[in-house]
Amino acid sequence: MSHQFARNPLNPLPTAVSGEGCFVIDDQGRRYLDGSGGAAVSSLGHSNERVKAAVAAQLDAIAFPYSGFFTTDVADELANRLATLAPGALDQVFFVSGGSEAVESAIKLARQYFIERGQPERTRLIARRQSYHGNTLGALAAGGNRARREFYHPLLIETVHISPCYEYRGRADGETPLDYGRRVADELETEILRLGPETVMAFLAEPVVGATLGAVPAVDGYFGRVREICDRYGVLLILDEVMCGSGRTGYLFACEHDRIAPDIVCLAKGLGAGYQPIGAMICTAEIHRAIVEGSGFFRHGYTYQAHPMAAAAGLAVLDELERCSLIQRCAEMGPTLEAKLRNRFDRHPHIGDIRGRGLFWGIEFVTDRSSKEPFPATAKVADRLGQVAQANGLLCYPTAGTADGINGDHVILAPPFIIEDQELDLAVELLARSVDETFGS
Repeated sequence: MSHQFARNPLNPLPTAVSGEGCFVIDDQGRRYLDGSGGAAVSSLGHSNERVKAAVAAQLDAIAFPYSGFFTTDVADELANRLATLAPGALDQVFFVSGGSEAVESAIKLARQYFIERGQPERTRLIARRQSYHGNTLGALAAGGNRARREFYHPLLIETVHISPCYEYRGRADGETPLDYGRRVADELETEILRLGPETVMAFLAEPVVGATLGAVPAVDGYFGRVREICDRYGVLLILDEVMCGSGRTGYLFACEHDRIAPDIVCLAKGLGAGYQPIGAMICTAEIHRAIVEGSGFFRHGYTYQAHPMAAAAGLAVLDELERCSLIQRCAEMGPTLEAKLRNRFDRHPHIGDIRGRGLFWGIEFVTDRSSKEPFPATAKVADRLGQVAQANGLLCYPTAGTADGINGDHVILAPPFIIEDQELDLAVELLARSVDETFGS
């Protein structure tokens, strides 16, 4: 019996021993099509020789100098590359080991920025309901998912949550998408004014909501309005692109679709494509300058930040995305995957919505299409679907609580960018079989 403390000790898992392209192989020789890239991580698949060689070469050079004592050429090169590619005034890169650390770093940087600027009264963070920003306490407090917060609520800093831009459940009959986006974006201004603009430091959101809503993009115009509101009241805009960034939605930075740039952006998952754990927080030169010209020291850090082997993987991933035009391919394959999903599921009685962008698509399940009534949490639809799909040889990303944080279910498909058309067909076929088995069709 293993002494590893598993995520779910009551659910024993198969043992993965190898990976080949879009497939994971277990110790029994069974092959699983990785239809979700793990958790939207494995954008290059599981056997990219160039990335593996880059990590090995860095290991041969030096595995770990502590970032409190040294920098490395590979970390500097990756930072320079990201700063060059980032939109707007994003300029300075702070490396971490994953998404939760990136968001935690962004929240703390926002706070210190205003202290350095002589505005210590700015302490309030606004985020959105039905969001997920990580599992460290600061990131968890920022997230607006009820079930994930429940056990730890007494430990969490106070965060104010407004409505998500969730067109399927939020747009009223007769309301245009543009009007809907303006209405929910204006909730941010209302909340800033209620709290007092002088007390608000940042607004945090995902450009395409991942785990807790299931690949929900904002309607056009929403983030443009959000950017205007943040600028009007001097509030920092932090975008969490941990799941939707790094090319997943057809843009290196997901916010490029909305033609805006944040003050701080958080990356992880696809940045290392699963070959090494790495995340990044990127801020503007202005924010960085406030630290440099103020106390001169960011009062935050991690032992493994800017780890050179992780940086080597991240740099090699960027090289592969460019060499193989994979971000463009991701954008081009998106409509193909959408068409396959709609062709197979558009008339299913228990599927209410299909949404997404690039190779990042979600399917929401309902008891009734006309009423959009979600399944109750007790039905455990997402859990059952995930288990059935894996038994059928498909890895997907099912999550419960879609509708209100407790009830409702969805599944995400976020396959590697290298997936071929016939593998997309297989993913949709296996998902359809799993959905039918789950609902007894």
